[in-house]
Amino acid sequence: MASEIATLAGGCFWCTEAVFADVIGVEKVESGYIGGAVENPTYKQVCSGETGHAEAIRVTFDADQVRYADLLDIFFATHDPTTLNRQGNDVGTQYRSAIFPETPDQREEAQAAIERAAADWPNPIVTTIEPASTWYPAEDYHQEYWEGEGQRNPYCLAVIPPKLAKLRKSFAKRSKAVEAA
Repeated sequence: MASEIATLAGGCFWCTEAVFADVIGVEKVESGYIGGAVENPTYKQVCSGETGHAEAIRVTFDADQVRYADLLDIFFATHDPTTLNRQGNDVGTQYRSAIFPETPDQREEAQAAIERAAADWPNPIVTTIEPASTWYPAEDYHQEYWEGEGQRNPYCLAVIPPKLAKLRKSFAKRSKAVEAA
């Protein structure tokens, strides 16, 4: 097995985590913070927008089952990469659309994915490609949020099911839920 890491920021990490947890070949999804200047930031600090961190997910995946490029295509299809520092009602640099490549190959793949995705969006893509800096896992209560508390959170109930529906329709061969059905 060839495990690799993809680090992606596409708004609220509860929402992106739920999508990628449903992708075949994904072994683990961890919510956390990256790209900022404060060591060991808390959720409250990151939400203030003053640390420079993005809410992000770190996806551990089996590269023999799913390619990094496929994960990027899913990423661009399941969030709005055209709104600067915003996803829906979430506004601030902590909600920016960003890719944090681990290797030069991933950096090239990220650029290619932006170019592929551009045709699917009416406005220019503003997703940034940023250096992979120190990763800080989010607090425990944020991990696997959709599987627990998220099922009772009105925000999550409004945002996550449409993202999962898009994944399961547009990437049916990549969805664990579709495969199990």
